[in-house]
Amino acid sequence: MSVKSLLEQFFEAVVPVSHAEEPEEDVEEVEEEEEEEEDPEDAFPQLQEECAETKICHPFKHHFDECVERVTAAQSEEGYADLEYKEDCVEEFFHLSHCVNECAAPKLFAVLK
Repeated sequence: MSVKSLLEQFFEAVVPVSHAEEPEEDVEEVEEEEEEEEDPEDAFPQLQEECAETKICHPFKHHFDECVERVTAAQSEEGYADLEYKEDCVEEFFHLSHCVNECAAPKLFAVLK
């Protein structure tokens, strides 16, 4: 065996070699397959909606909805921008969110694969 062929074998073993003749079809097929795969639908928003209507969370949703109505009505009145105190529904939102998430989380893990 010649020194040249030994060096070629050595470099081929150490350094990866790519040839221009290699088809790129495999790469394109993989990309097409990835594009065709659809993301699964997120079940959490549906579970949250269902939980908001449960007997446990319904009072929190009711208080939040009432607050939103009050704030929306107050915003449409004249002089609202000049008021020193403007009501928000942050507290009601967090109570509702806590209840809904506590209800939906265990159900979500039962749905996940």
